[in-house]
Parts: sequence; structure tokens; C-alpha cells
Amino acid sequence: IREWQFHAKQIASGKNFESTGGFGPWMVTADEIKPNQELKLVTRLNGVVEQSSHTGHMIFPIAKLISYASTIFTLVPGDVIATGTPAGVGWSRKPPKFMKPGDVCEVEIEHIGTLVNQIAAQA
Repeated sequence: IREWQFHAKQIASGKNFESTGGFGPWMVTADEIKPNQELKLVTRLNGVVEQSSHTGHMIFPIAKLISYASTIFTLVPGDVIATGTPAGVGWSRKPPKFMKPGDVCEVEIEHIGTLVNQIAAQA
């Protein structure tokens, strides 16, 4: 799947195969997050913090992303807008660091929750 990330100018094609874009087990509604609230983002791999940032470091504010997307698409409840990742991705490290089968990846967003996935080999 990783090879698909480099087939186009945007790597999204390699991140959207079935079973590769985990969400849940819950989502929050807009009334649960204050407008312009900066939410802490943490990614852990096997318990080690690999990325730590907050939404205030995003290139575009979340409200602007929603506004822009809604000029192109009709947004309905349940839609998800992928916003990218904080600094610290594994492939840009020296040496590169990639997840492997058996690794456990945790992605935590303050006030939303923590998503935990075990990495599996490609079938």
C-alpha cells in the first residue's frame, strides 16, 4: 500500500484503501468543541511519542478548511475532512522509520479520544 502514496502529487491515494483509514469508535459533535479551540494531537508508536502538536499549528484553521470544502462539496452529518498529519512522519526521518506488522499505533486528540490500532501485514 505504501507504494501508492507516491503515485500522485498527493499521498492520499495510498492512505485510503479499505481497512487503512481507521475512525472511531466515536466522534464528537460541533457543540462539544469550542470554536477556535486548540486541541492537542499525539501519536504514539509502541508507547513512544512520535508526534506531538496541536491544531493551532495547522497551516489552515479548521473553520477555513470546512468553509473551503463546503464550496466544492455538500457536507452532510458524518462527513470526515482529512486534514493531514503533524510534523514528525516516519519517512522523512533520518533514517526513515516505518510501521511494521505487530506495532501498535495510538492517535489521540484532546477532548475527542484515542484510536488504537495494531499494524497488520498486507494480505
